[in-house]
Amino acid sequence: MSPQPYTYQSEIYTHGLHDQKPPITFDPTEWESLARSRLSANSFGYVHGSAGTRETDDKNRAAFRRWSIIPSRLNPADFPSLSTRLFGTEYASPIAIAPVGVQTIFHPEGENAVARAAHALRIPYILSTATATSIEDVASANGTGPRWYQLYWPGNEHNDITASLLRRAKMAGYTALVVTLDTYILGWRPSDMDNGYNPFLRADRIGVEAGFSDPVFREYFARTHGGKQVEEDVSGAAAEWTRMIFPGRSHGWEDLRFLREQWNGPIVLKGIQSVRDARLAVRYGMQGIVVSNHGGRQQDGGVGSLTVLPEIVDEVGEEIEVLFDSGVRCGADVVKALALGAKMVLVGRPYVYGLAIAGEEGVRHVLRSLMGEVQLTLHLAGLPSVKREDLNRECLREEAVVA
Repeated sequence: MSPQPYTYQSEIYTHGLHDQKPPITFDPTEWESLARSRLSANSFGYVHGSAGTRETDDKNRAAFRRWSIIPSRLNPADFPSLSTRLFGTEYASPIAIAPVGVQTIFHPEGENAVARAAHALRIPYILSTATATSIEDVASANGTGPRWYQLYWPGNEHNDITASLLRRAKMAGYTALVVTLDTYILGWRPSDMDNGYNPFLRADRIGVEAGFSDPVFREYFARTHGGKQVEEDVSGAAAEWTRMIFPGRSHGWEDLRFLREQWNGPIVLKGIQSVRDARLAVRYGMQGIVVSNHGGRQQDGGVGSLTVLPEIVDEVGEEIEVLFDSGVRCGADVVKALALGAKMVLVGRPYVYGLAIAGEEGVRHVLRSLMGEVQLTLHLAGLPSVKREDLNRECLREEAVVA
């Protein structure tokens, strides 16, 4: 039986008895600066960067500070269970790995390192279409761990390529499909533009490996480029794949029918920010939504994701699974999002910072820290589990933000 998440703290204090201090800080506000010290300007600018003036990113963080946890005393329960049931499957915790592309720009082992860490902790790993590692290789690294596939959705004229990606993901053991709706074109990101850096257009396989390893895309590229293989024109193939997965135009709601025909597991729409779109997701037969603004990376001047989470849960929370991301930095953030109705919380930047700091061990450290803090936060609040009957809005108080 795996140790309880909170025991990570006990391990550290035991090592401390022998004057052994942890190699990586437990202060989540320091992970970003540590990662910055290890990354190039291009790589750090890519993960840290947000759209425009970072207003949306700032609102994501401010939204968490508006909610405070109210503890309940004299509840002599055991340490709370983090077990979470989603789409008919039991997961070890309510935390999942958010899909982040181009992970080898942060550490040479990239997606494989994160997939191994997720497997070790039984945390769902969500692979981005913008991966630097093939769908199959990541699945091998993830072993028997739970994994989902995130789709950057090519236009309808390339339905055969979409079908090929989904077929490969199914064969490689990815069980849920996460469709990102807000990134049919990259947002206005000053940090990337200041560096003149778009990782998808470089003469390498970073961010485009899902395409370069796809037989249908390879055949298409050869047919439309005079018989050339992608290896003979890496820059041209990278540009072609990038245009395909970021086509510049959004799909329509009716196009979801094609995905339902191609995928026999749960389909989750990522990027929902309004009650209207949440209701449409239900109408079009989706199994889940992620209330998300892409961590503030896509649109400046947007609403904080946590701000809209309660109204979306109130509207559709009994009809569809509601997940959450954007702005999560610590265990208390996870608890607040769950109390406001999310069934699972996706973590993005923190684990990428861990990857940059120390590869797989850095990712494990960040994830174990978050899980341990979630469990202790619940325990100290007198909450026996993350189930809705225990953890809900009655556990929170909305307060004015203190500057």
